[in-house]
Amino acid sequence: MKAEQITDPVAYHGEGPVWSDAWGGLRWLDMLAGDVLSLAPDGTVARRDVGNIVAAIRPRRRGGAVLAVERGFALEDADGTITPMPPLWSHDRVRMNEGGCDPDGRFYCGSMAYDQREGAASVYRLDPDGSTAVVLDGVTISNGLEWSPDGARAYYVDTATERIDVFDYDSERGLTGRRPFAAALPGPDGLTVDAEGGVWVALYNGGSVRRYAPDGGLDEVVDVPVSKATACTFGGPGLDRLFITTSRENLDPGTEPEAGALFACTPGVRGVPTREFAG
Repeated sequence: MKAEQITDPVAYHGEGPVWSDAWGGLRWLDMLAGDVLSLAPDGTVARRDVGNIVAAIRPRRRGGAVLAVERGFALEDADGTITPMPPLWSHDRVRMNEGGCDPDGRFYCGSMAYDQREGAASVYRLDPDGSTAVVLDGVTISNGLEWSPDGARAYYVDTATERIDVFDYDSERGLTGRRPFAAALPGPDGLTVDAEGGVWVALYNGGSVRRYAPDGGLDEVVDVPVSKATACTFGGPGLDRLFITTSRENLDPGTEPEAGALFACTPGVRGVPTREFAG
């Protein structure tokens, strides 16, 4: 299967696509520019700057969005007003990188060191009451995080491990029982889960998105015509389109001219509605 290009190269480091009917469609990120991008029905792209880094975004049940910014979280109200929350750290060595919401409406985002130092990152959770907690530490490049359709499992990428891990999940104990799910991946990055329980992961160094069946077996590959596929999500009115973000980070000028564009395909399965932040 091959992905088709559906926008110009609008992002330097495209990331974090999310489809929400509450937003009227797709939003994604030009992460290192601090911009939230949105795709109009006519294919045009709007851009809104929200800071120097925007690492992840999810809709809020009350309207607006929750965002992960460089050193923590921020809340967007339904009218578009953005309120930063207190930073989780004060130094400039680490930034947020990728996240998602659990079945109970809590928002998670993991971090990474700017120099990609091993073990320097953590995964943080923002609860609806505004409190925060560290749920995982000692990671290197915290990336994709998404739950199974029934909410009983969570799939997670620390890119440096070159694998997808799976956790058990329940409301009281949170993430437990971490174990490998799929290994030997070239630069695993953002991921999403379809309605059949398949796990789709973008390969930052692999120019593709792979689907792994619920048993961990590889059963589909979507070719992307640039090397740095960063993340993916299901969208469209029937949640039957797979949208794929890409990056031109660290590429030489003039190489891979399509890098930074948004791509899509119709893979024959549907996604699940985006989980919202309850705060």
